[in-house]
Amino acid sequence: MLAVDLFAHRKAHVVGVREALAWSGVWVTLGVAFGAVVWWVWGAELAGQYFAGYVIEKSLAVDNVFVFAIIFGYFAVPREHQHRILFYGVLGALVFRAVFIAAGSALLASFAWILYVFGAFLVLTGIRMALHRSETVDYERNVVLRAFRRLVPSTDVHHGKKFLVREAGRWVATPLLAVLVLIEVTDVVFAVDSIPAIFAVTQEPFLVFTSNAFAILGLRALYFLLADLMHRFVYLKIGLALVLVWVGVKMLLLEVYKIPTGLSLAVVGLILATAVVASLRRTRAVSADAPVRDSLPGKAPGSGPR
Repeated sequence: MLAVDLFAHRKAHVVGVREALAWSGVWVTLGVAFGAVVWWVWGAELAGQYFAGYVIEKSLAVDNVFVFAIIFGYFAVPREHQHRILFYGVLGALVFRAVFIAAGSALLASFAWILYVFGAFLVLTGIRMALHRSETVDYERNVVLRAFRRLVPSTDVHHGKKFLVREAGRWVATPLLAVLVLIEVTDVVFAVDSIPAIFAVTQEPFLVFTSNAFAILGLRALYFLLADLMHRFVYLKIGLALVLVWVGVKMLLLEVYKIPTGLSLAVVGLILATAVVASLRRTRAVSADAPVRDSLPGKAPGSGPR
């Protein structure tokens, strides 16, 4: 599927809303179809666990979209090159998440009580997300970016789709490589939240990974579909925070009451639907001509790194 996606986008171009909507439909259809296969082979319970993990990961991926929009805006990445960066970002994310899931499964097999640690961590993360939802990031002070620039010779000038170019007889990194590194690190940080959340609905490593993989495969199309509308989802952070708290509480209650997978999925869907509808009602008078990446704090629209 990654090969098909790369072939379909082998030429750099601006991905429009119509194309993003079509690809989003493709990825969602594939994700749902795989869930149907799980249902057919292993039954309704495991299929429900897969769908719950898929919905949780897909919803948390929206937060990734917001951060990606900020990073692309900060570095003034041309829209025609954004898909290529996200493709390699997704490829790296699949590898890193496979490692995290394997490690999490090994921990659960050896220490069953680690589920309660995951649950407490998710509750605290959800509370922190709700309390700090309006914070902005100053990438000039970002530890990863500062370390990258210190260790890797870099230029502030874009050179098309190239990650490395030769200047004055030596190889230097373009802003696109710095963006790719930031996106990979960002996804690792998000995986720390999302993978324990999926372990809350299933402890089957195969289902944890496949629900992650199918959700992540649609991340690029989701970005191009929603990036220019993120300024309208003003209550989305609160919704995602409540999702994390809910799945954390579900983990902590395992020995007291095992919440049915269907009920857990319904609660997640209700939280997200309420957050989206409330956001759209709250911002219905806001012009759609003010995308988030053109309104970054302290940055002029379209400006590059200082």
